[in-house]
Amino acid sequence: MNNIGTSQPLGGAIKRNFDILFAIIAITASFGIVIISVVWIKVVSRGPAFFVHYRIGFGGEEFPCLKLRTMTVDADERLKAHLAANPRDRKEFEEHQKLTHDPRIVPGIGKFLRTTSLDELPQFLNVLLGHMSIVGPRPVTAAEVDRYGIHRATYLATRPGVTGLWQVSGRNALSFEERVEIDSEYVKNWSMGRDAKIILKTIKVVFTGEGAC
Repeated sequence: MNNIGTSQPLGGAIKRNFDILFAIIAITASFGIVIISVVWIKVVSRGPAFFVHYRIGFGGEEFPCLKLRTMTVDADERLKAHLAANPRDRKEFEEHQKLTHDPRIVPGIGKFLRTTSLDELPQFLNVLLGHMSIVGPRPVTAAEVDRYGIHRATYLATRPGVTGLWQVSGRNALSFEERVEIDSEYVKNWSMGRDAKIILKTIKVVFTGEGAC
């Protein structure tokens, strides 16, 4: 059963209680990894170790989504210059909103964190704060939500996830439209049992780097 069209996020209290418990365990277990990553980032790249990017959550509310920083501090300028000089990459970015070979990535640690998805560990704090769920649609920007079309209301019916069906279905190999369809299908066919399966598959993706950028 889902909660599309109600004032309560997908899954209600059952999903929320699971999120809180899982996030507490995950934060405790990953604390050492986060500290090591913070030190590594600070050694190889100027700027903050954490990156805040604003995403749209349940009901259309914007929230600060946390990540370990994997891009250079001048990422926007680098992207603009790179896309202007490389038409093929510009086409890839327009279609997927990502690049296979991204010039913005911090050498070494940045690629490692993104491949393993460990850059998303701080998002467990977003889960505790009620911004996100452990499993859900991809957290997207306001501009991206506008591109969801008929699926917009479905996306806004739940909290975005630290992981999700999108994470275990090809990730960057998918087009934007395919990812939207996956987000919508997840919400419409939600169950706690399916969330558990997605979490187990996510563990495999993290260790194999499958579908990572």
